[in-house]
Amino acid sequence: MNDAAPAPTPAPAPRRARVRAPELVGKGGWINTGGKDLKLADFRGRTLILDFWTFCCINCLHVLDELRELEEKHRDTVVVVGVHSPKFVHEAEHQAVVDAVERYEVHHPVLDDPELATWKQYAVRAWPTLVVIDPEGYVVAQHAGEGHAHAIEKLVEELEAEHEAKGTLRRGDGPYVAPEPVAGDLRFPGKALVLPDGNLLVSDTTRHQLVELAPDGESVVRRIGTGSRGFTADSFNEPQGLALLPDGRVVVADTVNHALRVLDLATGALETVAGTGRQWWQGSAVSGPALEVDLSSPWDVAWWADRVWIAMAGVHQLWSWDPATGTVRVEAGTTNEGLVDGPAAEAWFAQPSGLAAAGDRLWIADSETSALRYVERDPDAPEGFRIVSAVGTGLFDFGHRDGDAAEALLQHPLGVTALPDGSVAVCDTYNHALRRYDPATGQVSTLATDLREPSDAVLVGGDIVVVESARHRLTRLRLPEEAVRVDAVAHRTQRAATEVAPGTLRLDVVFQAPAGQKLDTRYGPSTRLLVSSTPAELLAQGAGQGTDLFRDLVLAGGVEEGVLHVSAMAASCDDDPENEYPACHVHQQDWGVPVTVVEGGAVRLPLVLAGMDD
Repeated sequence: MNDAAPAPTPAPAPRRARVRAPELVGKGGWINTGGKDLKLADFRGRTLILDFWTFCCINCLHVLDELRELEEKHRDTVVVVGVHSPKFVHEAEHQAVVDAVERYEVHHPVLDDPELATWKQYAVRAWPTLVVIDPEGYVVAQHAGEGHAHAIEKLVEELEAEHEAKGTLRRGDGPYVAPEPVAGDLRFPGKALVLPDGNLLVSDTTRHQLVELAPDGESVVRRIGTGSRGFTADSFNEPQGLALLPDGRVVVADTVNHALRVLDLATGALETVAGTGRQWWQGSAVSGPALEVDLSSPWDVAWWADRVWIAMAGVHQLWSWDPATGTVRVEAGTTNEGLVDGPAAEAWFAQPSGLAAAGDRLWIADSETSALRYVERDPDAPEGFRIVSAVGTGLFDFGHRDGDAAEALLQHPLGVTALPDGSVAVCDTYNHALRRYDPATGQVSTLATDLREPSDAVLVGGDIVVVESARHRLTRLRLPEEAVRVDAVAHRTQRAATEVAPGTLRLDVVFQAPAGQKLDTRYGPSTRLLVSSTPAELLAQGAGQGTDLFRDLVLAGGVEEGVLHVSAMAASCDDDPENEYPACHVHQQDWGVPVTVVEGGAVRLPLVLAGMDD
């Protein structure tokens, strides 16, 4: 006989807030549906995950990869829909979105929303943002940034069980229709390298291979890699940058594997020399044995200053790998996204994607700031290097304008090439142009136009060979003696500015730990908030770093508009007291919020990292 009192009945889980989902509207129409237009009603009975993305954004590409496993595991109950919401003018072109969907192997329907209509209806403020809609058509969760796949999968499982019991779950195939495959020797190639024998090595990114071409740039000599995604001794995952080592081997930026590989040209053997295959997160090591340190989307590589420099696009930094010591380390950048020059450790980058060594300078194509920058030695800087911007002003200004470098504009450049006369050629990717910057005169000019998404260029004799990524080919050009005249055009990112009131603005980053998890406070604060502004004079008080996810910002008088830069991080762990080593997860996002200061504007700025803003 048991005299113990009966265990209390557990309190029911709090009911999720539900908001009716707005309709899906996009002037560009639908992609990957076989020509069918879809409405919200077509997804009734399924859990719908809206992925608000834009194809220039490295964080968006990370989320595409995070979602692949979830899509496959729950393919009969979950539909992912990409809502393409452009930042750059080029990204509003429908064919560019179609190309990006193929380039990044997006295997779900995509709504092309060039005017940000659906973005506005869902009150989205950042790329990427994920919105979860239940089988009855209600929004039940919103997540900004990366690292949310585990939380969304748990929510999906809860929704499956709940709606199975209610009879409102509909299983079956989704609306995805795969496009017809296209033949060709290259498919969205990324970077190129001239080999010692005159052949060309090209990263055939979408096909996960390297392709060696004869000097004509067309005849295939051999393919390296299986052609399927993988992290094995004979496979890559969207490889990009290539560089020759002093010993004649080739180092490869294996971008989606978050690794560096080295190819022996004589034997074809492939060796991993840096990275673990895992993506770097805040709190991970920033130096150490190369095979023990996580990397994040290395996009290009170059041999300079006796080591391999890495454009670490995923964390907005420059790293290096030293083959002599077998170590990696951060060389420049703070992981904050933006354009800040100065000592290497204090500089800000935004998705550096191209590198070119030229004597005492390492040139950088800093894509998201539409900037051309360089590293130079500086004995007065703590690390011995400093960062200087030659062209470009920040995250939201771009275009095609030649002339004085201080006024010139680029649009998301991915490649840079040192020229024999000391100038540099820039693959001005979203302007479909090859540009030139001359440090001697401080002038920017246009060398060629009508190049479809050029992503890299190499010198071959007196010619320059351009990787035309979206035309799936290499194009040989004579280096012109005179520049091409182009009508100047300037753009700003088209997102509407948030109207805020003068004085104090309450910033609230909304974070609700996923069900079954709690904030991880075992080793100190589990959250971090960093705030700054452009111009810096916009904020009288509130800039800097702290551990609370809320802050009162004081806007300075006399500054009528600007951008608030907000970076938030939260760490949550499984709430299981019996588990000494619970699984933990990092959620992080950077926002750039354009604001206009007006009487009667908002006094509170909510930014949703995870959960719902009640």
